[in-house]
Amino acid sequence: MYVCIFFFFCWCFFLLLQCGLLLPAAKNLILAGVKSVILHDEGNVELWDLSSNFVFSEDDVGKNRALVAVQKLQELNNAVVVHTLTTKLAKEQLADFQAVVFTDISLEKAIEFNDYCHNHQPPIAFIKTEARGLFGSVFCDFGPEFTVFDVDGEDPHTGIIASISNDNPALVSCVDDERLEFQDGDLVVFSEVHGMTELNDGKPRKIKNARAYSFTLEEDTTGFGTYEKGGIVTQVKQPKVLNFKPLREALNDPGDFLFSDFSKFDRPPLLHLAFQALDKFVSESGGFPIPGSEEDAQKLISIASNINEKLGDGRLEDINPKLLRHFAFGAKAVLNPMAAMFGGIVGQEVVKACSGKFHPLFQFFYFDSVESLPTEPLQSSDLKPLKSRYDAQISVFGSKLQKKLEDSKVFLVGSGALGCELLKNLALMGVSCSNHGKLTVTDDDVIEKSNLSRQFLFRDWNIGQAKSIVAASAAASINPRLNVEALQNRVGPETENVFDDTFWENLSVVINALDNVNARLYVDQRCLYFQKALLESGTLGAKCNTQMVIPHLTENYGASRDPPEKQAPMCTVHSFPHNIDHCLTWARSEFEGLLEKTPAEVNAYLSKPSEYVTNMRNAGDAQARDTLERVLECLDRERCETFQDCIGWARLKFEDYFSNRVKQLIYTFPEDATTSTGAPFWSAPKRFPHPLQFSAADPGHLHFVIAAAILRAETFGIPIPDWVRNTKKVAEAVEKVEVSEFQPKKDAKIVTDDEATNLTSQSIDDAQVINELIIKLEHCREKLPPGFRMKPIQFEKDDDTNYHMDLITGLANMRARNYSIPEVDKLKAKFIAGRIIPAIATTTAMATGLVCLELYKVLDGGHKLEDYRNTFANLALPLFSMAEPVPPKVIKHRDMSWTIWDRWILRGNPTLRELIQWLEDKGLKAYSISFESCLLYNTLFSRHQDRMDRKMVDLVREVAGAELPPYRHHFDVVVACEDEEDNDIDIPLVSIYFR
Repeated sequence: MYVCIFFFFCWCFFLLLQCGLLLPAAKNLILAGVKSVILHDEGNVELWDLSSNFVFSEDDVGKNRALVAVQKLQELNNAVVVHTLTTKLAKEQLADFQAVVFTDISLEKAIEFNDYCHNHQPPIAFIKTEARGLFGSVFCDFGPEFTVFDVDGEDPHTGIIASISNDNPALVSCVDDERLEFQDGDLVVFSEVHGMTELNDGKPRKIKNARAYSFTLEEDTTGFGTYEKGGIVTQVKQPKVLNFKPLREALNDPGDFLFSDFSKFDRPPLLHLAFQALDKFVSESGGFPIPGSEEDAQKLISIASNINEKLGDGRLEDINPKLLRHFAFGAKAVLNPMAAMFGGIVGQEVVKACSGKFHPLFQFFYFDSVESLPTEPLQSSDLKPLKSRYDAQISVFGSKLQKKLEDSKVFLVGSGALGCELLKNLALMGVSCSNHGKLTVTDDDVIEKSNLSRQFLFRDWNIGQAKSIVAASAAASINPRLNVEALQNRVGPETENVFDDTFWENLSVVINALDNVNARLYVDQRCLYFQKALLESGTLGAKCNTQMVIPHLTENYGASRDPPEKQAPMCTVHSFPHNIDHCLTWARSEFEGLLEKTPAEVNAYLSKPSEYVTNMRNAGDAQARDTLERVLECLDRERCETFQDCIGWARLKFEDYFSNRVKQLIYTFPEDATTSTGAPFWSAPKRFPHPLQFSAADPGHLHFVIAAAILRAETFGIPIPDWVRNTKKVAEAVEKVEVSEFQPKKDAKIVTDDEATNLTSQSIDDAQVINELIIKLEHCREKLPPGFRMKPIQFEKDDDTNYHMDLITGLANMRARNYSIPEVDKLKAKFIAGRIIPAIATTTAMATGLVCLELYKVLDGGHKLEDYRNTFANLALPLFSMAEPVPPKVIKHRDMSWTIWDRWILRGNPTLRELIQWLEDKGLKAYSISFESCLLYNTLFSRHQDRMDRKMVDLVREVAGAELPPYRHHFDVVVACEDEEDNDIDIPLVSIYFR
């Protein structure tokens, strides 16, 4: 099953393929799992097409594009039907399709097809898109009345109620556990309210004056009951109806354009005019403007001017001839980064058309990245084709930049979803495709089943193989000239012998394709140290961001960080959950404790009993006691020997988890319990629990027992009988289990402190209990068969047959029932418990396209800060927000200035005295010098004066005890300095070269 299940109900999609723009869109939709895709193209593959199409090779030149593409696209997902159509298209042929996408089509023909789609019953979603050099456009028409059922795709926001006033209007206050995400005008429903039960009728009510932890309800509650306690308030998402205009009307009355870059506020109306002028140029000339042709450029500018003059009051004051000249020069080319970006956008719009989920693009979107052009003026001769696969790209950027791309040395960190897309892009762009260039990609992960829906270089038969090796091989098949090396090393301090100084110093650029912040921060520090550009990006569902980290121009990645995610207190997770996330966190923890950690502890004990026992005695604490109790539970007389024993264990676990523990909790804290201040103990956000009564007739109860028993049997190596699939026989087996009546303990300790990090209470008798447990363990070990070992189970979320997610879902949902929390299905449980960061192919494609548009700038060199763009985008809304990067903070002293990017270098293997004098020459008095955590020099210590004439490298080796490996030619010291007026000055890191 694929992640994006809402795609499955789609009908067919019709894609008119010309050149390279729609192949990425087709790829993204096939990965998403739509029902079918039909490719239409009457043209043949040209060498020109290889700049943007990952499915074409030199051997395909002269063959029909659709026929060549179909086989490679079909490989992406065998569950999707991919067909081709290579004959002339009539509008009546569109009647069977839910959505159609056109590119490289005249406006006249597009209007004809669009009219048919708009007036058809039901309407057929129509999308027209173009990518011309560094300029692109999208037009959407989903019919006269299109209903969006979910405008943003976010889960409905909720809040836990703390109080409701009897007023008109009523004030609703919520607990300060989490900020409310409500907005004025939202509709909400109430549930579980005690006292003011009139609100529990399920009726949506409008709110206003929304605040962080409160809002006003547009309701007179003066006649309602008095609020007592409890209650959940949940946002009600409302459908939205959009009235699209057909293309013939929208051309003359485009309405509001969707902006992407507010530094180009006047750009969309100009590009709206430019694309119409290009259409007229092609119809009159029979082809696109010739790259670098001033004559063709002037003709297009003249056409645009004439169209503009006829617009009357809508006429533009400035048609920007310089921009139109760039537009004309690149109009024939489809660039891979633009195709990737627009393939992502268009793919998502098709999904919206068929699912009603997310807000469609309404209706025109224009984009350009003209600042990606080289800073030096391009000559017409530099744009001429060379009869190479890069001719389309050369026609825009010139052959000089193409050579820079081919000779570049690139480090790609990660080859997952982002990495696969980036490898494809780099191969098509010709990056590192010469003998002088080199692309190094590293990833220590292996391919899993869940990767296949968004990491398009992988296939079913690659599951279990190294990501970097498979991805690099696939990229090399796209462009055999790619000089790529695949490594399986994690990038971190432990691999600095692999990625050493020489490696970093020789790089042209670093591109991150990572999925965790810590790894990003490490790579960022390396790039900062070696002054290398870092292109950063990330995705989260339909959202993505890109950040450019450019030496001396921008701040680094680590300069600004999102606040850490709020973690639920341990007592909340273990005893007082109030949402399904808490239940799933607890379930994941119990899974690992029962099936991975405890069996591993058993094996550790059985491997070296004496050493293990000694360690436990030395620890002598509550944690050691609990560990020994769990080990004994596996090895005692209750140890599983048959599958029936496993059934019995699972049944007793159910009783322990969902009945006995809850009975103990409500015995210790009855429903009317109060705190030391007299306030109700069970006040929001705490939810009063109820024990479950096991019933073999309850599918949830029985499925939990089945999953738990099967996994318990697996840890003991017990064969699993076929009758486990027969719920009736399992129920009969469960009924044989004897369950003793639970008696709550009067002195039970239950942690209620939010700050507690350990839920185990320590006892003065721990040492005595540990000794008793050890004696029992030794007695049990003597009865074990020779060589007995358990099999620890490591959680694997992607195998639907291994019962891992079945058990975690069962644990979480039974616990949710205890606390009257809504349950979740296995897929939602997988996302939360599996800690999956949602990723979809459309967003990933767009993000990597944006990154590669910035890569042109980095490898060309000479671009200013204002040429670069950081981006945040949300395809669900849709929203595109581009801005210049933030410059680094500048520190000044005398006539010098520096930023975090600077590193002062001192060569020649200097002494301590020479280092201090070198700094004094800059007007800086060094009073402290450190290497890592070791103090090498401080003016407060007179004995440090004896070190003045010693080599710094000797001080580092002898005083700090540092080992400087052969591949290290320098070391770094941190120097604390003052200026002439005794003011502290933060100076850069000082690198001392001793070889």
